[in-house]
Amino acid sequence: MTETLKRLGLTTAVICPGSRSTPLAIAFAQAEGVDAIPILDERSASFFALGIARKSRLPVALVCTSGTAGANFFPGVIEARESRVPLLVLTADRPPELRDCNSGQTIDQLKLFGTYPNWYTELALPSLEIEMLCYLRQTLVHAWERSLYPVPGVVHLNIPFRDPLAPLPDGISSESLVSQLQPEDFFAGITTLAPAPLLPCSPAPPLPRSPAPPLPEWQQSNRGIIIAGLAQPQNAREYCSAIAQLSKTLKFPVLAEGLSPVRNYADLNPYLISTYDSILRNHELRQQLTPEIVIQLGELPTSKELRTWLDRTKAKRWVIEKSDRNLDPLHGKTTHLRLSVQQLAQICPSEPKSITSYLQLWCAAEAKVRLSIDETMATMNQIFEGKSAWLLSQFLPSETPLFIANSMPVRDVEFFWKPNNSGYKPFFNRGANGIDGNLSTALGIAHRNQSSVMLTGDLALLHDTNGFLLRNKFEGHLTIILINNNGGGIFEMLPVAKFEPPFEEFFATPQDINFAQLCATYNVKHELITDWEQLKQLLNPLPIEGIRVLELQTNRKLDAKWRQQNLAKFALRIS
Repeated sequence: MTETLKRLGLTTAVICPGSRSTPLAIAFAQAEGVDAIPILDERSASFFALGIARKSRLPVALVCTSGTAGANFFPGVIEARESRVPLLVLTADRPPELRDCNSGQTIDQLKLFGTYPNWYTELALPSLEIEMLCYLRQTLVHAWERSLYPVPGVVHLNIPFRDPLAPLPDGISSESLVSQLQPEDFFAGITTLAPAPLLPCSPAPPLPRSPAPPLPEWQQSNRGIIIAGLAQPQNAREYCSAIAQLSKTLKFPVLAEGLSPVRNYADLNPYLISTYDSILRNHELRQQLTPEIVIQLGELPTSKELRTWLDRTKAKRWVIEKSDRNLDPLHGKTTHLRLSVQQLAQICPSEPKSITSYLQLWCAAEAKVRLSIDETMATMNQIFEGKSAWLLSQFLPSETPLFIANSMPVRDVEFFWKPNNSGYKPFFNRGANGIDGNLSTALGIAHRNQSSVMLTGDLALLHDTNGFLLRNKFEGHLTIILINNNGGGIFEMLPVAKFEPPFEEFFATPQDINFAQLCATYNVKHELITDWEQLKQLLNPLPIEGIRVLELQTNRKLDAKWRQQNLAKFALRIS
């Protein structure tokens, strides 16, 4: 098994402890060229593997024993499915004769993850026969392919084992097999499969049955916008260049989500709009900026203001996405074009239109609101959680990988992330949008990578503190910017915040944790940030190894009130 997977391109196996998975654990631990990483907690392991796979775009083997162990992989499996990350999940199991008879540590593991995997099968019981090894080899090749193509995702192999589980010699059978097996001949047909790019860069026609782009209609429209949504392209600069070319040709502004790489390659696009959420809070502007044409690249941004505006305008919308997914939660007048933005830019006529008054209105609004936000942030001395995102966009080393946790951090990045030319690499778990596994994912991204940063709230970090158990196996550096507002800050922005009780206890759920003591328990460095200059000095340069937590203690209720009062004010003076 391990030799087949290694030849296919496997570089990493994450192994959770247990008895029934003994054959798998020993095989991966002894496999040369495969980094076998033992992790105690299965949920943490699944997200750590997801982080490595998200970064490399290659499947990571995820191994556990029988029973409930595999069930703890489920949140990571769901996120991998929804965000199209390749994982090869190997769950050890009891043999058929020990099922449904009260044998210990035995549950129904058949199709344990339901419809989430790209493919599932249960392997035959191991047998020292050349025909069965051929079967295993071919099944693994197919499993590897299905984890990558046509859409990256999860493959689940349930693997039953009989005792003895340790690799004890079986003289007669082993000798017979060795005499038949010629490794170079046996593995001759296996070739390394490259990862499937999320956004193919090579020219290719649209997928079959995909409508042709209505280029004449787009060119004739003077009221069009491009929305650059969530994306993690393989070549960020090439991706951003293609968007810029499309924007400059059609003279459409680009509304760029904070998690899109477009904001980190601002020099490429003169029509970049980063403050659309605030702009659209101005009711007069919102009407004036009503579009006729919307070109949506990938998933919609997080902004509720943007989504509500799009829903009300009823503009014709084209979703540009290579995969077969449905990316229209608004159920509008939408046409999916199954091609990449690079392909679209190549077939779009190169003769640009003249600048329109509609584009000028967008750019003027962006300039004024951007200046207002930047001046406000620059002169703000109090520890406001939103300013941390603004600072990160300017003071991190170039090309820093940055994992943004869900809930308020991802929204503050959308509100405040300033366009730059630093090529930062944003990462996120926006497939299922949960707070589970955020720390472990960030560690997976930072593992054997350049020094990385995580922006998170206190509840998301507490939900995954077992991720700190990875410290002894982690190679690299992760700085965690911890926004500690003692609870769920996002709920303060919702109508339920007015209902007290039960709001504080059942929604905000403050935990009253001393993070300095928590970090000491895991032997993780901790530093309390008391002013912005202190934070800036600690962001650049970043350390090269270890994990550290930089904690900002904020006031959840005051910060929510500040957002409610000021996000709209940034655009009020524009008419």
